[in-house]
Amino acid sequence: MVHILDTARFDGLPVSVTILGVRVDRLTQHQVLAAIERMISLFRTGDSQAQSPPSCQQIVTVNPEFVMAAQHNSLFRQCINQAALVMADGIGIVLAARYLRKPVPERVTGVDTLIALAQLCAERGYRVYLLGSAPGIAELAATRLQVLAPGLQIAGSYAGSPAEAEEADILERIRVSNADLLYVAYGAPAQDLWIQRNLERLPVAVAMGVGGSFDFLAGKQRRAPRWMQRMGLEWLYRLYREPWRWRRMLALPQFALRVIVKGQKS
Repeated sequence: MVHILDTARFDGLPVSVTILGVRVDRLTQHQVLAAIERMISLFRTGDSQAQSPPSCQQIVTVNPEFVMAAQHNSLFRQCINQAALVMADGIGIVLAARYLRKPVPERVTGVDTLIALAQLCAERGYRVYLLGSAPGIAELAATRLQVLAPGLQIAGSYAGSPAEAEEADILERIRVSNADLLYVAYGAPAQDLWIQRNLERLPVAVAMGVGGSFDFLAGKQRRAPRWMQRMGLEWLYRLYREPWRWRRMLALPQFALRVIVKGQKS
């Protein structure tokens, strides 16, 4: 089943841009939050116009590494393109969309959206479950989120793994927690494929892959200074902090070259 949410029902949501075969929605963070809030509301109350109860909706945050990985991983590409919302997380995505003359209104980062969503959940009384990362990290991240979003209800937290053998146990943990929103931190593409594989069985309104966000919240990793974030240089700061990532960073020039070639042909 295709799980793309009917965006026509969300007034004002702009159309998407396709970057090397990967869909990216042209959204502001405000629009993302408004759409997710409605997803949760529909899930909680049911949709009187639908023939079946609303199912879990998947949120994906895309950066150039995702796009390049999707070039040779058709399952991952399909996972992104069928998600309910696909956010432009990464300055490379923002620049590519601008070059292709379908600019996104702003960069919508995963970690910032995670925090903003937690604050929304605290205001609305929605419950959040944190899944993934190393043992103990999700618990630390949950504690930090409750500081950033006073009143936030943490439904549960668990490290687990994306292995299929663990799915039944993890799904039961989430079910008994009565969570509304699920953050999954297994890294891409594992987290996103895990969510897609379990969409029909996930008893939550929204599931979002959040990569290394738990590590940032738990204080295990440091984010780039604000001025570097504003300039889109977080990737450079992370390379400085984690030089072993240089092989993964090779995807960036490849991404840029392919986008330029694609733009010239179109």
